[in-house]
Amino acid sequence: MRLPFTADQFFGVFRLYNEAVWPMQVILTALALLCVVLVAWPRSWSNTFVSAVLAFLWAWLAFAYHLLFFASINPVAYGFAAVSAVGAGVFLWCGVHRGAMRFAMRKRDGRTALGVMLVGYALAVYPLLSIFTGHRYPGMPTFGLPCPTTIFTIGMLTLIKSPQPRMVMIVPVLWCVVGVQAAFLLGVPQDLALGAAAPVGLWAMRSRANSSD
Repeated sequence: MRLPFTADQFFGVFRLYNEAVWPMQVILTALALLCVVLVAWPRSWSNTFVSAVLAFLWAWLAFAYHLLFFASINPVAYGFAAVSAVGAGVFLWCGVHRGAMRFAMRKRDGRTALGVMLVGYALAVYPLLSIFTGHRYPGMPTFGLPCPTTIFTIGMLTLIKSPQPRMVMIVPVLWCVVGVQAAFLLGVPQDLALGAAAPVGLWAMRSRANSSD
């Protein structure tokens, strides 16, 4: 597969993005951590808040990254932006409007363990691997960019209680299929986790459909 841009251009976009939006990376990470806290120690408004944050993250991907930065080197970014915006709309509809996304952490539960592992990978392991593989800030993917955000999203969706609206998993899984290619084509080995995140999310959704939690 031949890409319409080089690896240098790809990481150059990260550099431009990170320099332009600072300190949003910190704010987005703080929101993600707050989501984890609210799932572990829930409040009456936790489900709505977490759903709204997921919607915001995917809207941010659509407009702040794909349209404003990635489109400068890849015209397909307009399609990526549209799909990401649809994902944001799905989270708003299912989680905020309908209240159909209910999150919970359970002890000795396989789905919870896998969800926490994915969330931890996205927020902590992913940036460490970026540095270890030679990518330094600002020329590195930070939280709020597609791949770590996708892994985080699937991790959070794995924590949803039954019944789970199936449509919420569609856009993140689609991005896993697209994003994992960067691990091989652009030298981003930390994105290999996308290849595990997608089947974990689909397994969790299927197993939840067969349970009564």
